Amino acid sequence: MRTQRNTVRGAAGFVADNGTSIAEGFCSNSAWFRAVYADETLAGFVMVHIGSDWDDGIECPGAYLWRLMIAGPFQGLGFGRRVVGKVVEELRAQGMKELYTSYGEGPGGPEAFYRRLGFEPTGGTLGDDDEELEVVLKFS
Repeated sequence: MRTQRNTVRGAAGFVADNGTSIAEGFCSNSAWFRAVYADETLAGFVMVHIGSDWDDGIECPGAYLWRLMIAGPFQGLGFGRRVVGKVVEELRAQGMKELYTSYGEGPGGPEAFYRRLGFEPTGGTLGDDDEELEVVLKFS
């Protein structure tokens, strides 16, 4: 399975900025995205890609967690876990049984977060230089 990278390393860290993510989401026929709020305060952003939409570069036969961003002040408070839980609820309602994503490895990376949620390596790598580890969360 080949997919477009979930995260981009650079000055901003491991994730592409929200503007880029929103633009990519609007240009894809297979993506949906939502803001994440803590009461009235914007706390993050999630974008999921479902299906194969060749014009956006993602080649995944199912659901792919394309972006998950939680703002610094809200990290470590369970927002990311709850967002992924809501995504899984939505996918289950659509009859899906797994969610793929990928991430860059290294200090400050999201590996421990995804492992705690039950994501397991597929053995695949993604990105221009295969620099990201592909993982999957299987659910029923």
